[in-house]
Amino acid sequence: MALQLSPKRGLASKIMSTASLPSKLALGLLVLSAILMAMLYTIHKSASFQTNVPSGWIMDTPGANEAWKRKNEREQHRREMLETEQSTAAEADLEEEEERGPMNIILFYADDWRHDTLGAAGNPIVKTPVLDALAQEGVRFTQNCVTTSICWISRATLYSGQYLARHHFEMLGRGRTVNGTQMYFEVPQNETIYSLLKQKANYSVGHAGKLGLWVELDRDLNFDFMVDEDGWHYRKMGNKLWHITEKNTADALRFLTTRDKSKPFFLNVAYFATHAVDGDKRQYLPQNESLWMYENDTIPIPVTATEEAWKKMPNFFGDNNEGRTRWRWRFDTPEKHQSMMKNYYRMATEVDTSVGVLLDVLRNEGILNNTLVIFTTDNGNFHAEHGLADKWYPHQESIRVPLIIKDPRMSREFIGTTNDQFTLNIDLAATILSAAGLEPLPSMMGRDMSVLYRKNFGMHGATAQSRRTSHSTAGRQFLDPASDGEGKYHSGTETKWRTEFFYEHPMHSNPSYIPASEALVRKDYKYFYWPNFKYEQLFDIKNDPGELNDLFNSTNPVHKAKLEDMRKRFLELKMLAHSDLSIVL
Repeated sequence: MALQLSPKRGLASKIMSTASLPSKLALGLLVLSAILMAMLYTIHKSASFQTNVPSGWIMDTPGANEAWKRKNEREQHRREMLETEQSTAAEADLEEEEERGPMNIILFYADDWRHDTLGAAGNPIVKTPVLDALAQEGVRFTQNCVTTSICWISRATLYSGQYLARHHFEMLGRGRTVNGTQMYFEVPQNETIYSLLKQKANYSVGHAGKLGLWVELDRDLNFDFMVDEDGWHYRKMGNKLWHITEKNTADALRFLTTRDKSKPFFLNVAYFATHAVDGDKRQYLPQNESLWMYENDTIPIPVTATEEAWKKMPNFFGDNNEGRTRWRWRFDTPEKHQSMMKNYYRMATEVDTSVGVLLDVLRNEGILNNTLVIFTTDNGNFHAEHGLADKWYPHQESIRVPLIIKDPRMSREFIGTTNDQFTLNIDLAATILSAAGLEPLPSMMGRDMSVLYRKNFGMHGATAQSRRTSHSTAGRQFLDPASDGEGKYHSGTETKWRTEFFYEHPMHSNPSYIPASEALVRKDYKYFYWPNFKYEQLFDIKNDPGELNDLFNSTNPVHKAKLEDMRKRFLELKMLAHSDLSIVL
């Protein structure tokens, strides 16, 4: 039985039935083209009415305006509900903190320990199980840096929350010299984190280990407990031969067991390890009980620990440069490199064990869950990269240091994560004071890092943001962003963390010994300036993480523009760091 065709289809069907095959194909293409043209016309006509509505909505169809209005109302309701939830969560967090009461704070502050001397950081050799576990219980900051890579300046920054440019403590034991007068520690004694915690927050304050200034602080004003140990690995005291890490641990335990337990406490366990003993050719002297560790391991040699890398350093780096001298002490033969690094790692593992002992004391006392725990160090360390040893200079190995924070207030989603923001040692003071309920002083230059891991505070919650931002910045001003990068490069805003920072290190003795160095550090490029020689360098650290290929003389227009932009921004940040303005850097 033949199908009955509609009138519209009948004519085409009849033609197709009588046409030859080529004619059928041609006619088919013609019909298909007509259909496509009609579809495109329809789409074009409807698109002209869609410029301000979501894809898929056509406003000239019946009921579309009402549907669009209802959709807007639903979206507005959803936003209001979300804001209400954020506000409720923020208030709940605040109420929970008030119920919890003041937190204890323990800072584990090691020495000469760079960012990758951690199992958690991917180091295949060093054993740091306690710190690795701490990272799983908190946040590990992978781009944490120091603003000056040397012991006493970094510690003065910890105590004051200021750049060297502001606290001026440039020389161990005497600070800066002005018109022939040694100025010593210029930060007012009642403005250190120790004094503020003791006097303003009513904390029991302890320090066990390396104070690192060689300048006496007012003990009554700053401390309830104070033991300063610095510069040695083994020393006989009474009838016992102590290792300094063992002594640091015992002193910390003494504070924890004798403190006034009616108060919250702050304790800085300031390990001397993994600092070498300067002047002792053995350099690193671990405890005898640790000597079996790493015995059968082979320590990888860094890819930039080559003669070629040394020759790429500026020509004012000679054999009398202190970094090169210490390289000869530690790394100038493969055998020496293995021996030195194994002892360095043994001392790191000893610190890890000590941290575990002290955390167990807090856990057994039932107060660990109300204790802010911070692990970090004063500066990084060259392990033969660039043919150097020790620190001082703006290279990655020197300025990047570990930072792990475990905080009872931490939002659950951040536990066990890493954070790659540029946190700095100037942020430690603000973070510690904020945890104790104090605002940073106007003279301080960092900000509270807890906004990076507390969902309803600062960086992660618009509702509570104004309250927390004012608390973490205390009326200090944020800087304008750099002129390049369309706002990408800045020292922080009320809603964003910094994406660049200024680095500085003074000259020691003479320019051939330790030349002064400065830098503008970003995640893609780094600009070096060596003031004694007016020498500039530029590195593309995204593509050249070893900082081997200086682009200063590059003819590439991109590099030339980058050099000019970063030089300009460097001078801006340097000027502001040296100002007395109340700013966040």
